[in-house]
Amino acid sequence: MLESYVTPILMSYVNRYIKNLKPSDLQLSLWGGDVVLSKLELKLDVLEQELKLPFTFLSGHIHELRIHVPWTKLGSEPVVITINTMECILKLKDGIQDDHESCGSNSTNRSATENTKSSVKPRRIQQAAPTDPDLPPGYVQSLIRRVVNNVNIVINNLILKYVEDDIVLSVNITSAECYTVDELWDRAFMDISATDLVLRKVINFSDCTVCLDKRNASGKIEFYQDPLLYKCSFRTRLHFTYDNLNSKMPSVIKIHTLVESLKLSITDQQLPMFIRIMQLGIALYYGEIGNFKDVETEDSACHNKDMLGNITGAEDETRIDMQYPAQYKGQELYSQQDEEQPQGWVSWAWSFVPAIVSYDDGEEDYTGNDSTLTIHQQKVQTLKDPIVSVGFYCTKATVTFKLTEMQAESSSYYSPQKVKSKEVLCWEQEGTTIEALMMGDPFFDCQIGFVGCRAMCLKGIMGVKDFEENMNRSETEASFFICGENLSTKGLTYLTNSLFDYRSPENNGTRAEFILDAAHHKETYTEIAGMQRFGAFYMDYLYTMESTSGKGSANQQDFSTGKNEDLGTVQEKSTKTLVVGPLDFRLDSSSVHRILKMIVCALEHEYEPYSRLKPEIKDENETILNPEEVASLEEYIPTRHTSVTLLKCTCTIFMAEFNLLDCLLPVIIGGKNSSNFMNTANFQSLRPLPSIQILVDKINLEHSVPMYAEHLVHVVSSLTQPSDNLLHYCYVHCYLKIFGFQAGLTSLDVSGSYCLPVPIIPSFSTALYGKFLKFPTCWTKRSQIVITEGIFELPNLTIQATRAQTLLLQAIYQSWSHIGNVSSSAVNEILMNEVFQNIGFFFKTLYMSSYFILIFKISGERCTDKYLGNHLYVICFLSLAIFQNNFPFFFFLIIRV
Repeated sequence: MLESYVTPILMSYVNRYIKNLKPSDLQLSLWGGDVVLSKLELKLDVLEQELKLPFTFLSGHIHELRIHVPWTKLGSEPVVITINTMECILKLKDGIQDDHESCGSNSTNRSATENTKSSVKPRRIQQAAPTDPDLPPGYVQSLIRRVVNNVNIVINNLILKYVEDDIVLSVNITSAECYTVDELWDRAFMDISATDLVLRKVINFSDCTVCLDKRNASGKIEFYQDPLLYKCSFRTRLHFTYDNLNSKMPSVIKIHTLVESLKLSITDQQLPMFIRIMQLGIALYYGEIGNFKDVETEDSACHNKDMLGNITGAEDETRIDMQYPAQYKGQELYSQQDEEQPQGWVSWAWSFVPAIVSYDDGEEDYTGNDSTLTIHQQKVQTLKDPIVSVGFYCTKATVTFKLTEMQAESSSYYSPQKVKSKEVLCWEQEGTTIEALMMGDPFFDCQIGFVGCRAMCLKGIMGVKDFEENMNRSETEASFFICGENLSTKGLTYLTNSLFDYRSPENNGTRAEFILDAAHHKETYTEIAGMQRFGAFYMDYLYTMESTSGKGSANQQDFSTGKNEDLGTVQEKSTKTLVVGPLDFRLDSSSVHRILKMIVCALEHEYEPYSRLKPEIKDENETILNPEEVASLEEYIPTRHTSVTLLKCTCTIFMAEFNLLDCLLPVIIGGKNSSNFMNTANFQSLRPLPSIQILVDKINLEHSVPMYAEHLVHVVSSLTQPSDNLLHYCYVHCYLKIFGFQAGLTSLDVSGSYCLPVPIIPSFSTALYGKFLKFPTCWTKRSQIVITEGIFELPNLTIQATRAQTLLLQAIYQSWSHIGNVSSSAVNEILMNEVFQNIGFFFKTLYMSSYFILIFKISGERCTDKYLGNHLYVICFLSLAIFQNNFPFFFFLIIRV
């Protein structure tokens, strides 16, 4: 009977996550072909153990669960699992101290769970039916694989909530369906074969709504904000490639999601909460909170026992976790455990896959014995890490920033109030790509890019109705930031090699090739290649880990373990490359006030940081290295290198048409509460509007910092005579290069066009280098160590302006430094004509009007004079010639850095 083989597998997944199920009733219902279960409670501890997330489930239940098994057509029709209304509430796990205090109770609870599992285990084995002589084992195995590979999962009304402090983040998905597809991504009943070792699946999400609200001290939400995301639909394609028919886990996993239109809305009250959630993700990734990386005490060992001891049910592995916390496991244990942070998240994502593409776990639970299970676990541990590719693609995204105010529903004083929002800022983005490629711990790469973007002003700000509908201002005036190209001209390059690209290898029946070598990666994914694919923004974050001892990669860099005998066995590299394409940035009153208002709203919160900077305390127990360890340390020191490049930048600073900065700057500078000042004056646009236009051909910033600076500085500072190479890595190095910087005066007329710029600063290039010592308190015994050093290179700088141009520059400055509305009389027509209409006669008026030329010649030198010492000086020669009255002035200036 096929039921005797298929039923235990289905029951294993249901009983694994749902409480208080009677196997006998479930088995009889399954044999009937349909199962309907209502008001089910989820096993929260099992979910926490398998997901391996730093979150705790407060509650989880399913309103209705339906399972349909077509016994008569099991080889051609899928098993359908339908979940109607599933709701889960999560919160961030408590700190290590709280976990340690509850370690005993948690251990007791989980030990009771283990006892339950041990009592259920024999019954599961007894439920396995004996081998049917009419059904050969190969046929049964193939049929079970086909059944599991084609299971359809439908979830209607999925509700997920996350609570922290006063934050309530809720995600509501009306419908989500996962099913198997063919090579054309159409619904089909498929299975892997010797000629096509590929399994494809599609997940469709309908009407996804994300809300972010604030709750009061009693936990209630008084005023509901506008949803962050409202009824957004998207689809996900999953592509699994196997090495052979007997493979239990795919060798290549691709999970790509495409969103055609993404419309986000953020209010001023939601902005601090949204930033808080983003900071949570960053802190989790770097292990700054929770128990992922800061496990150095017995408390963490107890917590690791609770978190990891019951995942496999093997006592030996529990003892290993107690002796070696996850961060301290060396290379010899790498293949025997899961990485806490990056690999843990991969395991979390992969934990959903066995229910879709694998049947091994469920079959072993019911048909295996203890020795077979142990052998199976050992085989799984030695499996090669799969290549995982995760991608998110969005055709067009819009983010709208809104300001809110409380408004009564009626004229009655006791009527309830509601939140009214007004749009003030909009960000539009086209062709967005977020891709991550990983293979276990040794390799991780993340690339982010988009084709084009722009930012626009909407309606009014702080009582100034500068872009209301009755103002009839053009869309060009509203756009203050433009970068990149249009998607219509660029094409679908942002989908290159994705599962949604018809030219990708997976969509043409070939196996994709991945670049997993750091050197080859840098040669392929250059800045030029990134800008050719995107055009506006490109970021590439690459992290690699290589072992020099030939034993494979380690879980963590040995600096973090504090074991000096292992220094040099692992080489870690981290590089971040960011490139911004040609951009046009307009700073006028409307854009500046909106940007500063967003900053003020982001600062208005009382959240404690997830991680605090540790005080720089000198370690009394200095670590002394022997010569062999010093030589090993000098061979390679891991660093984090960041490169930021801006290409063809244009920044235009307009004269302020209105100035309410006194309400915003005190909040940003001093942290004062923002006032509710509302300007009721009518806005009058000033035309022509003078401005300063700055053009830069290229800006490049290089930043380098040691990856494990604290431990490195403690080790190097303890050496009697550290080498220059070791001292070099104890500094943070910054190098800024600017090419083709020039500035001039221009004017915006009524039609929205600019006049020909008047040059004020001709094109020049400059460079600045600086280094800063990490943890200066560790070097108190060495006063000769340089703490800060800088080199400034400026071959030449020329500033030229006539008297009229100088007065116009002064008027632009005063418009931003003086509060209030700018009167049109501040810039009279005669001054504007003299600045912009006599450009062709500049050389004629050179001798007829008063002007000045300011010339800087600056070079960086290192002085070795015995009186000055070995310090860096910047010698500036400033030549100021004022030709008015033919009276020149010269002076000499030396600046010490």
